[in-house]
Amino acid sequence: MSKTNYIGADNGTSGNWGCILYDGCYDYFSVPIKKELNYTKSKQFLNRIDVPKLIELLRPLAPSNIRCFTLIERPMINPMRWRASVSAIRALEATIIVFEILKISYAYIDSKTWQKELLPSGLEGKELKIASKEIAKRLFPNFNFDNFDDGDGILLAEYARRKGL
Repeated sequence: MSKTNYIGADNGTSGNWGCILYDGCYDYFSVPIKKELNYTKSKQFLNRIDVPKLIELLRPLAPSNIRCFTLIERPMINPMRWRASVSAIRALEATIIVFEILKISYAYIDSKTWQKELLPSGLEGKELKIASKEIAKRLFPNFNFDNFDDGDGILLAEYARRKGL
């Protein structure tokens, strides 16, 4: 059986990522971002993925002798939420560039697909985030999830691990 490190990427500039290493170790972190002045005429700031910092975080997970696979949640694209959609697409592009640089394989998944397998049925809205955090705490009891809103990233990695992706 080949060694695989699994990464779960909750897409976006506010997403959290989880990793489950082939040896059973795991970690959870917020995607590194940087704020910058928007490129429009009005004064606004936007969040962007800090590509060099993300590379620094992921490089140890993708050595040449170990397969690294990322399951990334498909970005939300909704014309009624234009700014959020543009932010998600920008974040996805930056993420894909990092994967290409580090030679990390990846696939997309809809949130409902992994949630159906790992979360209780009938949950909606904020309940999904609460349940995701609670399930993550149970599955990964040695990690402190107190500073995170949910456990989506680590559950994405767990889904990929269980499916042998």
